[in-house]
Amino acid sequence: MTFSLTRIAPTPSGFLHLGNAYSFLVTKALAEKHGTKILLRIDDLDRERFRTEYVEDVFETLDFLEIKIDQGPKNLREFETEWSQIHRMEKYRETLAKLKASRKVFACDCSRKKIQQLDPSGYYLGQCLERRLSLEKPEVAWRMDTSESDFLHFMEYPDQQKSALIQQDSMFYMVRKKDGLPSYHLSSLVDDLHFGVDLIVRGNDLFPSSLAQLDLARNLDLEKFSQITFHHHSLIRGPKQEKLSKSDGATSIQFLRKEGKKLTDIFEILGKLAGTGEQVTSFEEFKSTIKI
Repeated sequence: MTFSLTRIAPTPSGFLHLGNAYSFLVTKALAEKHGTKILLRIDDLDRERFRTEYVEDVFETLDFLEIKIDQGPKNLREFETEWSQIHRMEKYRETLAKLKASRKVFACDCSRKKIQQLDPSGYYLGQCLERRLSLEKPEVAWRMDTSESDFLHFMEYPDQQKSALIQQDSMFYMVRKKDGLPSYHLSSLVDDLHFGVDLIVRGNDLFPSSLAQLDLARNLDLEKFSQITFHHHSLIRGPKQEKLSKSDGATSIQFLRKEGKKLTDIFEILGKLAGTGEQVTSFEEFKSTIKI
């Protein structure tokens, strides 16, 4: 089994935390095992939360974790001048135009608050599908009509052929945001195909996102995306079994480094949070405990 390219794809919307470090190291372990190159792709289209210090933090964290990047920016200047998603906007616009022509998208002007009011689950259930709002109306998002979506087929690492239906929390997923920028699902799909990624490593919390992107690829007749292998790894959680997030500054790599933590300390913390029951103080020990 060989793969040519995997990727590390952080969003610069906060300082990277232990969960990010765990996912990056799993990616490194798989890349080493299969002789796969690593692409650094920084997803920077969330312009409301984007800050340059978060981009700098990506480079500093990868350097601290001793993760070698084979393709992608090496510093903030290279990122801004060559690698930002802003430079691929034409590709995203072309894809959105194809979706518009296919008549598989519909306009939605619902706010998050309204979606919550319409359904206590917080899931969007296609309330705007029959309203027939114009796609050209200002301040509307574009969503995919998934009401007739069929089983999606994909390869789960190492070699499990799987099938699944799109999940409730990703039905009627967004492809264009209200600000006119492409959604995460669309830009991620376009980028993975553009760069030639054939191994996607993600936390299992992003499994619904994988299904949404597989569905989007099928609607765009992008067969190559269904040939990508996915690895949805388990998540590490905090002391109270909470999901780690960027809003919890105490779990950020930057915070821990300022407290004097070394790389060996980070591996030890990750080993404990992962519940391995084994002493982990190095990357070699990390690889053996995650058993990939």
